[in-house]
Amino acid sequence: MSLVSICPTCGSKSKVKDNNGELSYEAIQDDEALKKVGQLKKAMEKFKAKAEALEKELETLKGSK
Repeated sequence: MSLVSICPTCGSKSKVKDNNGELSYEAIQDDEALKKVGQLKKAMEKFKAKAEALEKELETLKGSK
């Protein structure tokens, strides 16, 4: 995933790229931002499902002792 930051020149949300120590900023369009949010939501849902499964497994292991 790209590094996103506020552009110091124009104040817009931008992708930050490091080219041999020189930072460049590329403005993010609204549809790109929405796509990133969608990707983050999907990743969080997967993480949440794994965490819940691990909690159930832990409870099962605690109960069997």
